[in-house]
Formats: sequence, structure tokens, C-alpha cells
Amino acid sequence: MADKELALIVGVGEGLSASLARLCAEQGMNVALAARKPGKLGDLCAETGAKAYTCDVSDSASVDALFDAVTAGQGVPNLVVYNPSARVRGPIIDLDREAAKDAVLITAHGGFVVAQKAAQLMVKRGSGAIFFTGASASVKGFSNSSVFAMGKFGLRGLAQALARELHPQNIHIGHFVIDGGIIKKSGDDRAAARGEDGMLDPDSIAETYMHMYRQHRSAWAWEIEVRPWVEKF
Repeated sequence: MADKELALIVGVGEGLSASLARLCAEQGMNVALAARKPGKLGDLCAETGAKAYTCDVSDSASVDALFDAVTAGQGVPNLVVYNPSARVRGPIIDLDREAAKDAVLITAHGGFVVAQKAAQLMVKRGSGAIFFTGASASVKGFSNSSVFAMGKFGLRGLAQALARELHPQNIHIGHFVIDGGIIKKSGDDRAAARGEDGMLDPDSIAETYMHMYRQHRSAWAWEIEVRPWVEKF
């Protein structure tokens, strides 16, 4: 139905993205899911009524094609969530430069391109929300994880700048620092090893995203940090 809100989730897997898709559907929203391999999303689409699209965020033309297909088939999204990221681990003296560049392209530049396309549509309409999924590396760099830190720091900077630019135009920007591991629904030995509440439940994180999405614009937040309460700062 044209009067239903539309959520576009970019970079969908079985964890947080799937929880977001389910919650959006439960909230009465139409859902669009984007992934490099959308064939893996069949069960989630059947469960949520979502439509799946192909998108490689490292390719700007692929992002353009995604938004063209979504707007033609389902309309302009009310909420766009950017989840993709890539890691290249190891000492900086050993890192492959091309692999590092590709990882930052996915984690940060892909977020810029998706946000640009979403903003062009939302500013014209006069409303919308663009959310970015961050990580511990968004605010603190770890040893042997320089590339991931570059990407996530960049994504956070993008979100902060866009909040200042687009909030006055009625476009809500959100950045979520996921400061901890996320439990895998298919079973996760790490969760058992870390004890009760030692890892983040993806359904609970999704509820936080939805809470931010439903905020009144007189009190919009631009960033929220979520973390297991048992974890040390």
C-alpha cells in the first residue's frame, strides 16, 4: 500500500539486519532488503513480506540501480539503514593496500553513496531517516585493526556531518555504536562463553533503532551507543 512506510535495509545478513526487517514488518512497514547475494534472503522475505534487491555498495552504479528499482517498485523509502562493512586485519607493515582501499570503500564510501541517494529523494519529499551501523571501532582504534577503524571512523564522521546538514531539512540521521559482539540466532559459542548478557541481542538492538526512528524531531538524537552491561569500558 502506498500509504505504508517503507524501510530499505542495505547489507542484509542473518543478524541485526534480519531483526530490523522483522521489527519493521511487525510495525506495519513495507520492507526492502539489499545484499550482494539476495538469493540468501528467501526465507526472510517470506517471513516479512520483504522484497530483495541486488546491490554492491562498492559500486556507485549498483547503488543507483538499487534506488531506481526500489522507488519504481515500492516508492521512496522513509527509513534507510546502512549496515555493510569490511575488515582487513593485521599489522600495518603487512597490509595489502588494495585490500585496505576496498574495505574502506565498502565501510565508509558506500555509506556516503547510499546516504547521498537517499538524501536526494528525502529532501525533495521533505522527510525521512538515514541510519548508519557503527561499531566499537567507530570511536576507538584497536591494534591490528587500522583499516576497520578508518572505515568506521569515516562513517561516524559522515553521520555527524549529515546530522548537522540534514536535521534542519527534516531528515533524521542516526549513528549506532554497536560496542560489543552480537549474538547469532543460529547458535553462538561466544555467547555461552561470555555468560549472561555478555553479548548484544540483535532483536534488542533493533528495538533501539526503532525507538530512534520514532523520536519526535524536537528531541532527535544523532547517535546512540549500545553495549553489554557486563563489559568493561
